[in-house]
Amino acid sequence: MSKEVEAELLAVNQQLLDAIAQGDWGTYSELCDPTLTAIEPEALGHLVQGMEFHSFYFKLSGGQVKPQNSMRDVHIRILGDVAVVAYYRLTQYVDGDGHPGTRGTEETRIWQRQNGRWQHVHFHRSPSQKT
Repeated sequence: MSKEVEAELLAVNQQLLDAIAQGDWGTYSELCDPTLTAIEPEALGHLVQGMEFHSFYFKLSGGQVKPQNSMRDVHIRILGDVAVVAYYRLTQYVDGDGHPGTRGTEETRIWQRQNGRWQHVHFHRSPSQKT
């Protein structure tokens, strides 16, 4: 695997996580294919299709301190014009009482090269089982 492609995927994935943390719908929707699919805890076991479900959460982001995301134990697999990026995501945040905290999720994100750029087409996110 090319180190350049790996670095590009890490950067675009971090850009996506930063857009989520900042509530930046413009960047998020630019990085995601309109037919994005997802399996995530908020969907209560259902497959989410499209962007509407996700836009609800972006509308909620108010003036609170924005979280910071980082990726750990990253594994990238390139399959032609498709890439699988799997990692453990640490989210540092400040709760409503001003107390800092950290939570973790296990994530797999699928990227597809479309028209010369990577587009996010699917993800699976699970709450951490680590204690």
